[in-house]
Amino acid sequence: MDHAIFAAGVGAPEGPVTLAEGGLYVTEMSGDRLCVSHIDDEGTRRVVKTTGGRPNGLAVDGDGLLWIAEAGHRAVVCIAPDGREVLRIEGGDEGRFRFPNDLAFGPDGHLYLTDSGLALTDFLDGQNFRADYLDLAWDGRVYEIDPRAGVVLRCIDRGIRFTNGIAFDAAGALYANASFPGDIYRYDVFGAGEARRELFANVLQPDDNPGFKGPDGMKFGADGRIYCTVYGQGNVSVVDGSGRVAERLALHGPNPTNCAFAPAGRTLYVTEVGIGHVESLAVPCDGLPLHRPKLGRA
Repeated sequence: MDHAIFAAGVGAPEGPVTLAEGGLYVTEMSGDRLCVSHIDDEGTRRVVKTTGGRPNGLAVDGDGLLWIAEAGHRAVVCIAPDGREVLRIEGGDEGRFRFPNDLAFGPDGHLYLTDSGLALTDFLDGQNFRADYLDLAWDGRVYEIDPRAGVVLRCIDRGIRFTNGIAFDAAGALYANASFPGDIYRYDVFGAGEARRELFANVLQPDDNPGFKGPDGMKFGADGRIYCTVYGQGNVSVVDGSGRVAERLALHGPNPTNCAFAPAGRTLYVTEVGIGHVESLAVPCDGLPLHRPKLGRA
């Protein structure tokens, strides 16, 4: 499928969110940036706010506020489009967040968060994973947050080996993935009983690449399929409703981190940290609209 470089020279981008009025927000995780930026339709970037920690996932609510999974500060941070901080949530009854990674609003207006399970300083050696990272005590989690009250409501799951991407399907089921095993899990978070982890898919493909690879950010298309970026695998793996990998969309860069559908036009934007750019791909459908509740915090 046709694809191109939409924006170059972006510092380890993540968390893309497209906007109805054009352009998109991204986070920039490189040590010389550590910010949230806006990129217009011409590919020109503008810094919205330098957080100084390590901003990762990003979501926008119905009032236009930006919600940041700030891994370096171990917090969820809400800011206004002018950069003003509105709210900061650092954890709940189970203790402080460790590595807020990605987030998504649900159909109930709550915010759902993946926490990868260890603080940055516990598994990084400089900018790289420690050599023994697979042997560490990972306790990745999935949280439900009330964004109006600014409190954690529950820990939906824990004990995951590097929880990463998160998304809701059209029926309201929650999906979260685990980077190390390559799994995508499904949860019924609105059922009468306890939400339980269900293995839905695995997106890793066998190859001779000895480096780290695993699922990262993901979004649902209007075709009901999951479009999942796979770090280290250089593609977006497309998973159908049965959990089968139906196709893999090759990318220019080896390390995609997340993706976002354009509001219209059957285009998928992919952030990539190996080269430091945002790619645009032609895809066979528009995206499933994201939930963007009006929270009255603006």
